[in-house]
Amino acid sequence: MMKLEKLDLSRNRFDGMLPTCLSNLKSLRELDLSFNQFTGSVSSSLISNLTSLEYIDLGYNHFTGLFSFSSFANHSKLEVVALPSNDDNFKVETEYTTWVPKFQLKVLVLSRCNLNKHTGDIPKFLSHQAYLLQVDLSHNNLKGDLPNWMLENNRRLEYLDLRNNLFNGQFPLPSYPNMLLLSVDISKNNFSGLLQENFGEMLPRLEQLNIAENAFEGQIPPSICNISSLEFLDLSSNNFSGEVPACNISSLEFLDLSSNNFSGEVPAQLTVGCTNLYALKLSDNRLHGPIFSTQLNLPSVRVLLLDNNQFTGTLSHGLLNCSQLEFLDISNNYFSGEIPKWMLGMTSLTTLIMRNNSFHGRIPHEFPDVKYVDLSYNSFTGSLPSFLHLGSVEHLHLQGNAFTGSIPKHVLNPESLLTLDLGDNNLSGKIPHSIGQFSELRVLSLRGNNFIGQIPNSLCQLSNMSILDLSNNRFYGSIPHCFNNMTFGKRGANEFYAFSQGLIFSFPRGVVYRYAGHQGQEPSSTIRGRNEDPYSQYEPQDEVEFITKSRYSIYKGDILNLMSGLDLSSNNLTGKIPYELGQLNSIHALNLSHNRLIGSIPKDFSKLHQLESLDLSYNSLSGEIPSQLTNLNFLAVFIVAHNNFSGRIPDMKAQFGTFDESSYDGNPFLCGSMIERKCETVVDQPPTMLSDESEGKWYDIDPVVFSASFVASYITILLVFVALLYINPYWRRRWFYLIEECIYSCYYAASDMLYKLSALLNK
Repeated sequence: MMKLEKLDLSRNRFDGMLPTCLSNLKSLRELDLSFNQFTGSVSSSLISNLTSLEYIDLGYNHFTGLFSFSSFANHSKLEVVALPSNDDNFKVETEYTTWVPKFQLKVLVLSRCNLNKHTGDIPKFLSHQAYLLQVDLSHNNLKGDLPNWMLENNRRLEYLDLRNNLFNGQFPLPSYPNMLLLSVDISKNNFSGLLQENFGEMLPRLEQLNIAENAFEGQIPPSICNISSLEFLDLSSNNFSGEVPACNISSLEFLDLSSNNFSGEVPAQLTVGCTNLYALKLSDNRLHGPIFSTQLNLPSVRVLLLDNNQFTGTLSHGLLNCSQLEFLDISNNYFSGEIPKWMLGMTSLTTLIMRNNSFHGRIPHEFPDVKYVDLSYNSFTGSLPSFLHLGSVEHLHLQGNAFTGSIPKHVLNPESLLTLDLGDNNLSGKIPHSIGQFSELRVLSLRGNNFIGQIPNSLCQLSNMSILDLSNNRFYGSIPHCFNNMTFGKRGANEFYAFSQGLIFSFPRGVVYRYAGHQGQEPSSTIRGRNEDPYSQYEPQDEVEFITKSRYSIYKGDILNLMSGLDLSSNNLTGKIPYELGQLNSIHALNLSHNRLIGSIPKDFSKLHQLESLDLSYNSLSGEIPSQLTNLNFLAVFIVAHNNFSGRIPDMKAQFGTFDESSYDGNPFLCGSMIERKCETVVDQPPTMLSDESEGKWYDIDPVVFSASFVASYITILLVFVALLYINPYWRRRWFYLIEECIYSCYYAASDMLYKLSALLNK
């Protein structure tokens, strides 16, 4: 083993500390221990003894402590150093003294390793390196200007990854065209200023360029259009302005210009000949004009995101040329017209988002078999569309239109539906009992319609429900006692919406150069992720509107994993609040306001430990407010205004110390330090036999006195009315005429009804 030259133990499950005997392998040229579970520190003496090393990869273990590059002080043959980590307890320090390394590296990978954490400086020894092929310093907190020598000295550099640092200033270009640089990722930094006019001339062979999430401004230099090899271009989330350049880079596979200040129309030649383009993202700009021409021809495009612009026009047949299109988002624009029937031909479509446009008319019976549909906030009319019967729909948003009629008894596939939002339409009728078959339903919103009847107990079969909104309808009757059968948040974040946070794509990273094992052979490279399916990272963010904390909130994407709420406000519900609602111990928002509920607040509400918003206002609730509610430590909104509560308000402690008088308005029998009526101090006395009058509460009403006063008032009003008719002959005649007219009207109505009934019986 003393003459061992190559040791590769990567991608196993070795754990524990590195064995010190490794330092005896004096002839070792390649050491790869990556992707294991080693712990402890990396011994400096172990590494410093391996002076024959050419390749070392210790990445993605569980090392802790500090590793200093002083361990490499005597390594003259070193070419590859890879120490990437995901552990915050592992730190790499390169600036131990002013030193000039004896080696010339080809690959340096120091991603996520708290590189030079105390200073945030880029490793200065790199200024002495001239043969680098790949540099990955991503996911550290390196700061300051990027030195010119990074690109100037390394004319063989192929891959540069500096993403997710704190670099600022202008991105420096080399003084000569770099003909070998293929990939640059400087995203998620603080680079600013203009892109140089000669950017494309200095980096003419780029295949992948990602400068997203910086502060670049101005117009895109036309020279970028001359990079004919460009496949991946991400300029998103900067401050670029002006018109989109009329580039025609036929090699493009991914183009993201979203979240900038581009204006004007999109030039037609931008996508001409881009037969390999699979993703085009122009979201969140100020682009306008038509976008869908009949000549549109993107046969490979799978993702088309045009949302949050000012596009106009209708859907044209050109979309049919996008035969692979799976994800289409044109929301928040000014598109108009009807949905054409030819969309049935878009068989690959799985996600369709058209919310907040000016589409109108009826939705055609022929519709693509999609999983995610959002047609909300348009002007669609008619009954609910027939595509509700499609078996693949998982998320359906139709709120904010003008749909009429009732919910069909048999809609959708009860095994697949997760979200159903029909809010803010003109739907009517009763909730069908078949709704209980939707066993996987997580979100149901029927708010702002004209539904009537009692809330069916079949809703209680929706055991996975997290958000249920039935507000602003005409439901009556009592609240079902079985609502505690629904989880309202108990499932947790891992079992709900597994949607990505935004639409994310990262071009291939983590180039690792490996020797083939033959003396003198150049290292070959494998690019992880290069052949992976990039579309797998695209998922729609489900979006749900829900009133909580007295305001409309939009819960989008992964936040839906954490939100749960029940809103039954603005109906005609009666009866007492079921104590079973106090068993929904994971619920965050509960709104029962603007109904006709009676009784007291269940004391079990004190068990709703996750509750953030409770609104019981505008009912006929009575009794005392339970003092145990002060145990709700997350309660941010508490409203019991305009009821008949009495007694002392809860102590002004914990969250209740933040609620003002408006929370208790309209309850004249409440008292406390926060409201106008102060509570009187009662001195304890021994119990004595008291009269019935003294045993009652001070605000009780004597029924005998009330009845006598009511009868007296009624007789007085009747006598005054008779006296007026006797004194004033004109009013007396008008009264008799009114009586006579009512008698005749009733007579003729009864006669007509009897005639029709007789005719019906004779048939």
